[in-house]
Amino acid sequence: MSEILAGRRVMVPETRELEVLAKMLERHGAEALRCPLVAIVDAADPGPVEAWLRRFIATPPDDLILLTGEGLSRLIGVAERAGIEAEFRAALAGVRRVVRGPKPQARLRSIGLSADISAGEPTTAGVIATLSTQELRGRRVGVQLYPDNPNDALLDFLRGAGATPDAILPYAYATREDDARVEAMLGEMEAGRIDLAVFTSTPQVKRLAQLAGPARLRAALARTRIAAVGPLVGQALETAGGRVSVMPEDSFHMKPMVNAILAAMGAGSAA
Repeated sequence: MSEILAGRRVMVPETRELEVLAKMLERHGAEALRCPLVAIVDAADPGPVEAWLRRFIATPPDDLILLTGEGLSRLIGVAERAGIEAEFRAALAGVRRVVRGPKPQARLRSIGLSADISAGEPTTAGVIATLSTQELRGRRVGVQLYPDNPNDALLDFLRGAGATPDAILPYAYATREDDARVEAMLGEMEAGRIDLAVFTSTPQVKRLAQLAGPARLRAALARTRIAAVGPLVGQALETAGGRVSVMPEDSFHMKPMVNAILAAMGAGSAA
């Protein structure tokens, strides 16, 4: 255990892996201030998701684009509850699987599969650039979307390339923390009492913006050193008025982010 972050107050707005990230930081002496901002829930109406799954099984597409690991987990969950999980997994094994980043890749590995194509950059633009090298005309493409992003750019690209996309949104975001607790954390940021805020998803930034408003969020971000897990989150923070000072160079998930934090705050040791 190191004490590189001893005395540093670090805001952690992660939800799904809150304790994992908080403990990684605490191992290095940080005081991790847990403030989970966003919860993930199943789609309010499972009907369209189940219908999409049954289409996928009956007439498997040529390709499936997985944008998030959570999306695949939710699809498997709906399939299990509908009694068609084995059929979905069998169909999934037979299609060309395209992933945007490491999380859907890891989720595929957890069920004994792998990606056939990985985006050069873990962004929508990266998926489009990678698929631009492929012949897509006449191909049917399943597309797993994620909340707050209809991803028109990707769907339009597929149509323009002669493919037929079949998109599905299998989950939703719901706010988790009460407003008073988030307000208190914003106040700490504005007062300059947070040494580092560690953001791991764009919905966290949106949640703060909804509560604080643009001007207040800019002021809070201006007083706080910011770490972002990857370029999408970094862009959202920059748009909100923040300046990202810590971000992994090429592997956009938690352990490399913690390593980047340690390096930026005076250490080169591994997390």
